This record gives sequence, structure tokens and C-alpha cells, in this order.
Amino acid sequence: MKTIQILGTGCPKCKQLTANAEQAAKELGVEIELEKVTDINDIMAFGVMMTPAIVIDGEVKGSGKVLDVEAIKALLDQ
Repeated sequence: MKTIQILGTGCPKCKQLTANAEQAAKELGVEIELEKVTDINDIMAFGVMMTPAIVIDGEVKGSGKVLDVEAIKALLDQ
């Protein structure tokens, strides 16, 4: 199981990144635990200055943009 955290305040871009992560996991058949991190202090603790951001298994994989489904699938396959 992979742990995915979406860092952001709940803006439309954050919601799109969440949907893309869910879709990527579904297409790969990967079981995920998805957590939304909205507290600014928690986001900053990851060293992220721009949201939305995606964290997979504790490692920031992208920030400041909405990764598409294919990009997230590539990250999950690593």
C-alpha cells in the first residue's frame, strides 16, 4: 500500500490533484491511503512553499502544479 498526501488548502487545483491521484492508483490497481493536508504549518513542515503538492510515502514528488494521471502513475510505479 502506498501513502499519498495531497498538500493544499482545498482549492480547485488541490481537488484536481486528488482526483488525478485516485484515478492513477485505480488504473494501476495500486492500493493507496490518501490523506489531505490542509494546515499551512503541516504543509510548510514538508518544505513546500507552493501548493498543490503531492507526497508519496513521505517524499515530496511534485509541488506548485497539478500533475496529470500519467505523471502520477509513473511516480507510483517507481
